[in-house]
Amino acid sequence: MIRSSSTTAPPQPKRQPVTPRTLPGQPPRQPRLEPPWHVILLNDDEHSHDYVIDLLEDVFGHARDLGMRMAEEVHEKGRVICATVHKELAELRQEQVHEYKPRNAQQGIGSMRCVIEPSE
Repeated sequence: MIRSSSTTAPPQPKRQPVTPRTLPGQPPRQPRLEPPWHVILLNDDEHSHDYVIDLLEDVFGHARDLGMRMAEEVHEKGRVICATVHKELAELRQEQVHEYKPRNAQQGIGSMRCVIEPSE
C-alpha cells in the first residue's frame, strides 16, 4: 500500500522582481506603442475604378462598397488613406500595392503609386 505524505512545503510568497521598469510601490511601466502610419494610394490616369476597387479588396480586405467610395475619393482628391497601421505593416501594404496584378490583366499598365506617412 502506498501512503501519500500530507506534509508539503509552504507556498513561497510571490514577489515581483525589481527592474528598471518596475520599482517598488509604482505600477509597471507600459511599453511604448509604435506610432501609426497611413498607407496612401495616389491617383493616376492609367488605372480604372474597377482596378482600384479590386486592389482595395485584394490587398486591404475592404468591402466592395467601401472600395467604390475610396476609388471616388482618390479620383476626386488625388489621394486616399487606405489603412492606418503600424509601420512594418504599412511598408508591407505599400509593397503589395506596387506588386499588385489585377484580376483582369490590363496589359502595359504598371502599378499604382502608394506612399506611407506617419499619422499625426
